[in-house]
Amino acid sequence: MSRRTERVNELIREELSDLIMRELRDPRLEGGLISITHVEVSPDLFNARVMVSIMNETTDAEEALKALKAAAGYLHKELVHRLDMRRVPFLEFKLDTSISEGAAMLAHLEQVRREEGSA
Repeated sequence: MSRRTERVNELIREELSDLIMRELRDPRLEGGLISITHVEVSPDLFNARVMVSIMNETTDAEEALKALKAAAGYLHKELVHRLDMRRVPFLEFKLDTSISEGAAMLAHLEQVRREEGSA
């Protein structure tokens, strides 16, 4: 990955985080934490895969992901206005479960530690 691609990835991640937090008003996105964990832009800057972690207690993560996919056109349009780039990539949202998997692994390790401590 080139230095330019890395800069574009980080810039899109920062701007999308701000847009999702401040601009989107979808009830499927309320009541939880939505974190953009990674953005991967194609070499031609035509597409961007946006990995999101959704920690939401009120709605299902799949529903929140559907809301983000539905808002992809709006988010792309806002990025066009915010970024000084010739071509702003189209957004494809994917669910990143690594944070929740890591939390589950830590909970399991803590349980094993407690069981070994009591034995």
